Amino acid sequence: MESASELVEFPLLLTPIDLNYRACTIPYRFPSDNPRKPTPTELSWIDLFYNSIPSFKKRAESDTSVPDAASRAEKFAERYAEILEDFKKDPESHGGPPDCILLCRLREQVLRELGFRDIFKKVKDEENAKAISLFADVVHLNDAIEDEGKRLDNLVRGIFAGNIFDLGSAQLAEVFSNDGMSFLASCQNLVPRPWVIDDLDTFKMKWSKKPWKKVIIFVDNSGADIILGILPFARELLQRGSVVVLAANDLPSINDVTYPELVEIISKLKDDEGKLQGVDASNLLIANSGNDLPVIDLRRVSQELAYLASDADLVILEGMGRGIETNLYVQFKCDSLKIGMVKHPEVAQFLGGRLYDCVFKYNEACS
Repeated sequence: MESASELVEFPLLLTPIDLNYRACTIPYRFPSDNPRKPTPTELSWIDLFYNSIPSFKKRAESDTSVPDAASRAEKFAERYAEILEDFKKDPESHGGPPDCILLCRLREQVLRELGFRDIFKKVKDEENAKAISLFADVVHLNDAIEDEGKRLDNLVRGIFAGNIFDLGSAQLAEVFSNDGMSFLASCQNLVPRPWVIDDLDTFKMKWSKKPWKKVIIFVDNSGADIILGILPFARELLQRGSVVVLAANDLPSINDVTYPELVEIISKLKDDEGKLQGVDASNLLIANSGNDLPVIDLRRVSQELAYLASDADLVILEGMGRGIETNLYVQFKCDSLKIGMVKHPEVAQFLGGRLYDCVFKYNEACS
């Protein structure tokens, strides 16, 4: 079910890639562990995915594009639960041992085999419409901040606040279905700095020198995340002369924004002159990343993205899946930024931080 065209290695990874790149951040097991016995870390992550089954089942049941949705949703819940139970008995079943990429891939596989293409489509469309109506207000609030450093602070807080909208987290899915989320309230209520990984001051110094010619941003969720978090930040980069490439998923996964959805969002936000709230957007490009999961293995991206990225001097991986659970410690040939909110207790524990803590990890180019 992956992208039709052949996937290639992301050109800004340090070579040799086999020695320098490991996609998954958290090691679920070590070579000394018994291959036949699940490790405590594997068990806790299997449970995390198990606990997400009811919210996925509920979304699948209400997917009106699928005939027989309720009984197929039931089958999804049963099948995926069986796979997770199998891993507890034998970590090497189903192509294991399991890691976050394999656990996500198997969940998507079961959904797609049962005819579910995009179980979050309805909520994504609703959230995109809501966020589009707020975009101008958020941008005006940013533009009104004259001090460059304070404006950057505000843009970064906006990215974190937007990133809270994540239906892949069982706790957040529940909060969201109960009372929705307010973007501006979320901006105010972030955990105080210093965050669990906090390189914002270093990044600010670099930002003040306006150095980046081309920025690749791997984007995350629909709604407030992309529209009120990432796009105001991307608009600021455009204003400062950067070419900005937004890389979005090829196929739907959870509430992540897809390439076709992002094309549509940008066309709705641009005015007749192709401007984003007064800023020329001709240097804003949208790329299909070739990815079909909420996490990403950068050894498998689309040829289009690889071509566009070859001369980039800043790579940004946004969101817990792409920038924390995968790729957090990856070094690139250019500057890189991993930015996202910690939304699983298991990730908070691994990092030694709090639930809903923030990660802002900036690395300069590695030669």
